[in-house]
This record gives sequence, C-alpha cells and structure tokens, in this order.
Amino acid sequence: MQGWKLFRIFAAELLSTTSRMKKNLDTICIHGGWKPAKGEPQQMPICQSTTFKYETSEQMARLFDLKDNGYFYTRLANPTNDAVAKKIAALEGGVGAVLTSSGQAANFYAVFNICEAGDHFITSNTIYGGTFNLFAVTMKKLGIECTFVDPDWDDERIEKEFRPNTKCFFGETISNPGGNVFDIERFARMAHKHQIPLIVDNTFATPINCRPFEWGADIVTHSTTKYMDGHATQVGGAVVDSGNFDWDAYGEKFPGLTTPDESYHGLTYTKQFGKLAYTTKLVSQLMRDLGSIPAPQNSFLLNLGLETLHLRMARHCENAQKVAEWLEKNPRVSWVNYAGLPSNKYYKLAQKYMPNGTCGVIAFGLKGTRQDAIRFMDNLDFISIVTHVADARTCVLHPASHTHRQMSDEQLLEAGVAPDLIRLSVGIEAVDDIIADLQQAMDKM
Repeated sequence: MQGWKLFRIFAAELLSTTSRMKKNLDTICIHGGWKPAKGEPQQMPICQSTTFKYETSEQMARLFDLKDNGYFYTRLANPTNDAVAKKIAALEGGVGAVLTSSGQAANFYAVFNICEAGDHFITSNTIYGGTFNLFAVTMKKLGIECTFVDPDWDDERIEKEFRPNTKCFFGETISNPGGNVFDIERFARMAHKHQIPLIVDNTFATPINCRPFEWGADIVTHSTTKYMDGHATQVGGAVVDSGNFDWDAYGEKFPGLTTPDESYHGLTYTKQFGKLAYTTKLVSQLMRDLGSIPAPQNSFLLNLGLETLHLRMARHCENAQKVAEWLEKNPRVSWVNYAGLPSNKYYKLAQKYMPNGTCGVIAFGLKGTRQDAIRFMDNLDFISIVTHVADARTCVLHPASHTHRQMSDEQLLEAGVAPDLIRLSVGIEAVDDIIADLQQAMDKM
C-alpha cells in the first residue's frame, strides 16, 4: 500500500505545521498525521506488527546505523505511532514528536535525554505528585539532582538555584492538582539567560488552549491519557521538540547531542539530524534501551480522541467556568482556585496565555476537616471518585489521601497541595446536572 510509503516519509521529514495550505488547529485535529492516497482507508490504519520485512541484509544494516529511514522494529518506530506523533507535533507547532507509553515516561525521557549522572535541573514545586516523586526520588538514584522552586518567588531568588551543571527548567502550564498558571515567557527568558531549555508539561491546557512554543518554551510534554484521549481508553505520553533551542551553541552543556555517539559509530546528532537531533536521540538511545513505547492500538484510540479535542476543550472550559462560579458563591466552600475567575490570582496570566479558556480542572476546599471532604465525595451520585482526571466524565479526587499520599504534610504544603484540596475535573455532561450532584452531596454532609 502506498500509505506505508507515506509513513516512511513522515519518519524522515522535518515535522512542522507548514504545508501547501496552512491549517487551523481544528482541521489538524481531524486531518493531521494521516493523508490517505487513492483507494486507501480514510481512517488511519493500525499497524499492529512487531517487525517489518526487508529484501537484503544490507538494507537492515543501514537502518540500524541510522543511515536510512524506515521501520524495522516497533520499539523504535511504528507507522501508526508516528502518524499520531506527527499530528501532535503539528498541533503544538513543533518540528517533531515522540509518543511514549505514559505521561510519566514522557517527562522522564524529556529530562533524561539531556541530563546524566552528575547533572542538575530545576522545576516548579507545584507539579503533579507523581512527577514530583520521579524528580525528587527516582532520578536522584540515577545521580541527577533536582531543585524545587516556588514559581511565585522573585527572579533573584530563583536564579540563585542555577548551577554550572544545570541542564533544564521544568514546569506545568496549569499545575496538577493545584490549578496554578505557569508564567511561560518569564521562565523561558530565565532559562535561556542560563543557556538551558525550558520544558513545559502542557497536559491540562492542551495545544487547543495554549501553545508554549509561542511563548519561548523549547520542549513540551503531555500525558496523552488526559484530554487528548478524552475517554479514558488508553495510557500514553508525548514529547514534542520546538526545534528552536541551539544545542550546538552550548555544546559543552549537552555533549550527548553535540559530540559523537559511540553506540552509533560516532555520529553526532546535531550534525546529522539538525533540528531533529533531540527527538532522534530520544528514540535511538532512550527508546532503544528503555522501550517505553505505546501499543499501536493505543495510538489509534488516542487519535480518535484527538479528532474531537477542539470541540471537547471548549465544553470542558464552559462547564468548569460555571461550576467554579457556583462554588465561589457557595457558603460551604472555603476557597476556589480556578484561573478563569476574575478574582483568581492567576487570572491575568491565564488571560495572557489562555484567553479562550484554561481547562476543566478546579481545585477547591470545603469548610471543615479532611474527613468532611472525604464524606462529601462519598455522597456524590454520578461524579466518580477516580485517580484519573481530564476526560469526558466529571470526576473528583482528594490528592492528600490519594495521588499525593506518599508526601508528608510539609511536602504537601511545599507542593501547594492543601490538606483540604479537592480536585474536581469537570466533564462534558449537562452542567446543571453536575452542579446538582455537587449540591446534593454537600446537603448530606
């Protein structure tokens, strides 16, 4: 089929949002990544195959040497996975993307691709609890040290944390679970001043509501399990490279990209692959050795979610805005953090970076004890208590008791997670029904 030849072109070409016709994000959601030729399926096919056949041994050898483009083993590349990666790269405005088996794998790969034992990086302290533990505990065991900073600190205080061996700065567009907005432009400027890239986890905002590359970010990550999928059908992640960071300009900081790789006969990624150096290294080293790939079936399901992302995000934001306004007026609620509220401390930042809406996730606290919060959640009808967040169904979680329970009270406060914080992920049901369920659960307390 000609389609598989097209897939090989996708793997070789410089991924970008430019083409013969510049398309809107709504159109890219539906048509990006897969373009069928005459007689081929309209829907992107699932290439559920471990391996791919070649005619000669020399053809296979050239693939392993990175001298030719093509598919030979799904752990390194797969046509279905690559088509979805191309779509996500186009949505973010990047030059290339790599899909991973989870959002955690994406964050790990994004940092580990440029950090090694003896290196250091900086991150916002309000990031998701699982990522906090990954950076603070697991990567420390690999010899990579992470410093956590409060994004609300002034520049002078944060800049004191930079070191000669600092390799990147990490943050979340909208923090999970707190709902704080990250000042992308500010931290991009700070990172670049110290000759390092800014990595932004854009999971909650999605490229529909925010495109961090337009504000100076260099690398974007996603848990595609969340809004991009939207239906809780698959677990996945993505790493997207803007192609804008000049690795060669600071070659001594990033030898993995700018000096010969002996495991590939001495090739240098920046010289051989140019703007695709970062993503090529990520696949040819990290995916080769660690293998955190998504199944092609999962990528197919993710693509179905992407086709309606632009529609769902508008509904999530519309519903969440109404729920947040209702919560803010509710006498049983002690506080609400949702950047769409004019009274919110992050409102101005949200209007700057996400003028069309932020996301559907609201953080709030009830008056009373931690047990009162738990009792409230147990009283809910169709709103589900689940670990998951950001899909079509409204769901709720108490982070201090669930996702962040491995943290001490001191660590919780440091990460911006109050003991009474309830994370409400507003779905796309009728908003009146969502509010009614919240009301009846409070009435039973």
